[in-house]
Amino acid sequence: MAAKQYVWMDGKFVEYDKANVHVLTHSLQYGSGIFEGIRAYSTEKGPAIFRLSDHARRFLNSARIVGMDLGTGQAEIEEAIKSVVRKNGLKSCYIRPFAFYNDHGIGLSVIGKKVSIAIAAIDFGNYFENKDSGVRCKVATWQRINSYVLPPEAKLSGNYANSILASLEAKLSGSDEAILLSPDGYVAEGPGENIFLVENGKLLTPSKDSDILLGITRDSLLRIAKGMGIPTEERMVHRDELYTCDESFFSGTAAELTPIISIDSRKVGAGRPGPVTKRLSVKLTEIVHGKDRAYADWLTYI
Repeated sequence: MAAKQYVWMDGKFVEYDKANVHVLTHSLQYGSGIFEGIRAYSTEKGPAIFRLSDHARRFLNSARIVGMDLGTGQAEIEEAIKSVVRKNGLKSCYIRPFAFYNDHGIGLSVIGKKVSIAIAAIDFGNYFENKDSGVRCKVATWQRINSYVLPPEAKLSGNYANSILASLEAKLSGSDEAILLSPDGYVAEGPGENIFLVENGKLLTPSKDSDILLGITRDSLLRIAKGMGIPTEERMVHRDELYTCDESFFSGTAAELTPIISIDSRKVGAGRPGPVTKRLSVKLTEIVHGKDRAYADWLTYI
């Protein structure tokens, strides 16, 4: 790592500890910012960002959904992301692009307010301490937001109050993470992760209609599974299926692929990571580290 870390802010590099905003900044007060989570992995050719273009596209789509004018395009965002990894000399990292209303006037209106973009890249290991052995989950009493309330397909800062409350509830009860249901009672996702089940050898995940964020790691695993000959299905998932499935796991940029070994104090399968989960985890690890040429187009080398 370089001696100093830097954050890209509105086209300039700022020292990490000096990348500050006013305490009354609109997006800090009201949750009106949008963001992305991206990982770069070490490979034999140097650091490689996983599915950069897809993440940059979703960042721009989040801005469109909430009516935020970023004043820039996808190519410029991608180049800025690459420059942050390069500037900080990181072999692997977590990357956080963040767009926000950089205005400290009191009031909800965002009309005419300045939009700033900041991009940070930091060292980051496993999101869950027990990622390899698996996590224990609890179905939350908090329902997953839906499009009648807030746009679930936008990575909007304010959306994550819903996630924080669910995760806090789970952890206070002694679990590692929460699982949220849709207002109709179907399985939606984790607070910051998509969820998968394995039933009779088939990989199953809640569909778009379940008020989920369409995760890029989720999409990757569905495509990887098909390439490995594992049947897949996207549909509405009943809560009962959480208790009867053979395997389950979370997916996400931060969580990567994390096995779920119990839900509501019930063992998932044998209570340990299952064979399909293990196969997909090994393959995903190979891909992100540049060891599978079939998925080389998912990597952007720095």
